[in-house]
Amino acid sequence: MKVLILGGTAEARALAEAFVAAGIPVLSSLAGRVSHPRLPAGEVRIGGFGGAAGLAGFLRSNGITRVVDATHPFAIRVSTNAAEACTQAGVPLLRLVRPGWENEPAASRWIWVDDHDEAAWQAARLGRRVLLTTGRQTLHHFIGPLAEHTVLARVVEDVELALPPTWILIRSRGPYTCAGERKLMAEHAVEVLVTKDSGGVHTRAKLDAADELGVSVVVVRRPLYRGDVPTVADVPAALEWLGLSQTR
Repeated sequence: MKVLILGGTAEARALAEAFVAAGIPVLSSLAGRVSHPRLPAGEVRIGGFGGAAGLAGFLRSNGITRVVDATHPFAIRVSTNAAEACTQAGVPLLRLVRPGWENEPAASRWIWVDDHDEAAWQAARLGRRVLLTTGRQTLHHFIGPLAEHTVLARVVEDVELALPPTWILIRSRGPYTCAGERKLMAEHAVEVLVTKDSGGVHTRAKLDAADELGVSVVVVRRPLYRGDVPTVADVPAALEWLGLSQTR
């Protein structure tokens, strides 16, 4: 068995570590959108494949026998290409997607929206001081509606966009603690938190802190995935699918 992990997430790194510990050949592929990513154990490649056809060719030429799509829940294009490529190459595919936050106890109090444009509009009407945590590739949706708001835009890397003078760019990478998030929001008198439904535990502390402080929360729903692919919610289940349940 030779496994390709389409990664970039904490779950992908944990899965790669389990394969290396079991002595199973594994290759992790990262999109390359972050200049200094957290590298998983084992062999790593960085960069795209050239769409579904390119990925299918890669699978064939490299003797890949299993693929695990453990990309971010919002990376729908990658997941769609993976499904098509695995069908073309005849390689089994599993999708590993962490659970979202829609079942959190406080989720009914949050404002759920379908896209970043709606999130920007909702944030603009809810308050004047906003903590924006949807990532640097989404900032352009918010610049117009929040041009005169005080915005803390938290990103992993610097951005090339010209930001309004009332915006503060914070370069930071999770995981975060509730105490740290609470301190950040209190110090900047944050009134609105904008995030996307990434799910998991690494970045959920901001939601707990917002609820404790009475901060309004706007959450962008996950894009709809239309593929018909076996899906699991955690690393142990992925290992079981691969016949490695003894490593759980």
